[in-house]
Amino acid sequence: MTQGGAARRTVLGAAALAAGTGITGLAAVPAAAAGDGGADGDGGYRDLPYPTVIGHRGASGYRPEHTFGSYQLALDLGADVVEQDLVPTRDGHLVCRHENEIGGTTDVADHPAFASRRTTKTVDGVTVTGWFTEDFTLAELRTLRAKERIPAVRQRNTLYDGQWAVPTFEEVLRWADREGRRRGRRVWLHVETKHPSYFRGLGLGLEEPLARLLRRYGRDGRNAAVFLQSFEPSSIQRLSRLVAAPRVVLLSAAGSRPWDFEQAGDPRTVADLVRPEGLKWIAGFAQGIGPTMDLILPREADGRLGRPTTLVRDAHARGLLLHPYTARNENTFLPAEYRRGTDPAGYGDALGAFRTYFEQGIDGIFTDNPDTGLYAAEAFRPGHRPVNRQAHLPERVGPGRP
Repeated sequence: MTQGGAARRTVLGAAALAAGTGITGLAAVPAAAAGDGGADGDGGYRDLPYPTVIGHRGASGYRPEHTFGSYQLALDLGADVVEQDLVPTRDGHLVCRHENEIGGTTDVADHPAFASRRTTKTVDGVTVTGWFTEDFTLAELRTLRAKERIPAVRQRNTLYDGQWAVPTFEEVLRWADREGRRRGRRVWLHVETKHPSYFRGLGLGLEEPLARLLRRYGRDGRNAAVFLQSFEPSSIQRLSRLVAAPRVVLLSAAGSRPWDFEQAGDPRTVADLVRPEGLKWIAGFAQGIGPTMDLILPREADGRLGRPTTLVRDAHARGLLLHPYTARNENTFLPAEYRRGTDPAGYGDALGAFRTYFEQGIDGIFTDNPDTGLYAAEAFRPGHRPVNRQAHLPERVGPGRP
């Protein structure tokens, strides 16, 4: 960490503590009241390497996502933090899947016994057909094997189809503790509650069982080696009442509305939340935001990056760190100017894209390719400082502007 980065993080922490508790009446757990996370020790998220590289669903550029193969590889490649997405089983266990629909990430379609479970549901206003974790007990889910979600882009990952089961979050916590002891350092996790309002409506609320597991494994304190994240601010508010672990509000496209806002009749969009007033509100119950990169560096009509918004500056001014998503190596995911060749699955100039992202002054980034992110991050670590291009480019009116 650079000296400048350390000083900025101290300022961010002070600003976050001064921000209050938000406007909804859900008070956050005071950090001191919940302790420091027991076995997690004294170092908090400000001690993480800067910029922080977060293994998105593990190392999902190289192994099927949300498997121990993916998590282990992310750690072995050097990821500073490893991400999990949580959904429940019918009997209330939290398991790690990107979505509750598992037809695309497991071999459930190959199990005749579960053919009748295929159904159509509406999840957060979207009609989805497939098999859903909430219709399976954990014992039934354990009979399935994970597979690559996007085989057309990541054909090499299909080599590992069927090698791993669907992990429970408790198994991940045990794995992280074992790896921490083996490596002599804490293993950080970044944990998302998926579709929390939808599941609460089914009687399968995510926050309470998640909090119980965090307390059981000593990851509930303000310095715990875990970030809690959600696209629904009310889920983060609920978690703030249960544990003191650091929390991040995820932010999708500017014109979208969080699903809990839709249900509550809250007219605000993400564009409202990334304005100074919205960021001040978020700072009342969270320590950071996880915006889509487009909210920081919008793409033009031709797919090239446009001028940066003021979101980084505005969020930092309110004590919030930024963990944008998602950086990947393949052409199909890269801005147009960083693509190489015509193969969508081919690698482009991912290092160049990462460096441009880091130049914005972000605190960390989600990536499917932790090794690429870490290599690019080295230029911004000890002895270097991020260069926020907002300092010398004309301001762009858009997300982040009042």
